[in-house]
Amino acid sequence: MKTSELQTIKQRYNIVGNCDALNHVLDVALQVAPTDVSVLIVGESGVGKEIIPRVIHDNSPRRREKYFAINCGSIPEGTIDSELFGHIKGSFTGAINDSPGYFGVANKGTLFLDEVGELPLATQARLLRVLETGEYIPVGATEVRKTDVRIVAATNVNIQKAISEGRFREDLYYRLNTISIQMPPLRDRGEDVVLLFRLFAMQIAEKYRMERVMLTDDAKQLLMKYKWPGNVRQLKNITEQISILSPERTISKDIMAKFIPQDQESTQLVATNNGKDHSFENEREVLYKILFELRSNVNELKREIEMLKNQIESGDKQAIASKEPQALEVTTTSNLPAQQIYIQHAQKPIAEDAIAEEYIELEKDQENLNLDNLERQLLEKALERNGGNRKKAAQELGISDRTLYRRIKQYGLDDK
Repeated sequence: MKTSELQTIKQRYNIVGNCDALNHVLDVALQVAPTDVSVLIVGESGVGKEIIPRVIHDNSPRRREKYFAINCGSIPEGTIDSELFGHIKGSFTGAINDSPGYFGVANKGTLFLDEVGELPLATQARLLRVLETGEYIPVGATEVRKTDVRIVAATNVNIQKAISEGRFREDLYYRLNTISIQMPPLRDRGEDVVLLFRLFAMQIAEKYRMERVMLTDDAKQLLMKYKWPGNVRQLKNITEQISILSPERTISKDIMAKFIPQDQESTQLVATNNGKDHSFENEREVLYKILFELRSNVNELKREIEMLKNQIESGDKQAIASKEPQALEVTTTSNLPAQQIYIQHAQKPIAEDAIAEEYIELEKDQENLNLDNLERQLLEKALERNGGNRKKAAQELGISDRTLYRRIKQYGLDDK
């Protein structure tokens, strides 16, 4: 592609950058635009994958038809089939009218399926049928409908790993991946980081009517060396912080360092599983690992109490009562405060009834600390810390938005 044509595209879509990887992405997008082949855009979160489907649609024969961008990860599993394929009146509670769904409304146009890796397996099967035959059946209907929709999909997950774990259909992957476009991460775009910072600084200065911040040479070098795990989204956020909070308008390396996270782990990408370390990509594993760890601590505490009861019942009550109060310390593996059980000092032997009563109460307390209660508490705390923002709470817990939605429904947290 000629340089002039490439610059025209960048200006039209406000794309900033001159790195070879970005230019290659735009070149491929414009080559596939006149065709109807499916395109899969792969890249980390925050790299700007949503721009490419728009470029493809606007430069295709379908440009005068409708374009819809759908975030598959934000639609609850129970309603996603209805959203995509439509439904008929009365097919489920709340279906008061017929709905054509996105595949019906976007006929002759383009659908951009963002986070396609989050689709449930049943929905993946229906999507595969649409891609292969152009046919689908709305929820609750019995007749087959036809649609002519071009699909452009995007994902930030390792699809090959998802396939090996049984979370994504291999046949759907190959059907979507007719043409693959790899979006480069910001850390690999060299001086594009500085150009983007300049653009964001100008936009923020204009928006808030303030003087634009400028970078010194050493600050520019620091920007280009940083790994940017959040990519363009993170860069924009930091630019806004500097523009608003820094009293200096010329930003040096020392000033820049105050705004860039210094924690080494926060600057690294999540390591992929090479078969050596356990992977937590499976959306439930992180949460359940914590819960099972807590349960093991409680079971350990129960064993200690059982040993103490046996010692008392064997006739050693007098020896225990004559000693100073002792504490049984339970070591935990999750940095929780050590739990202690005290046997109160008494001048006379401890009454067996009182001991049994205390033990029963401890048993009841232990039984209440089950997995459901612990999981509910974790959900409530995460929602509270994030001001009720479910997307942020899901990110903190390491689960998908859809999984969090199901748990909120399960524990009746909707009204909180």
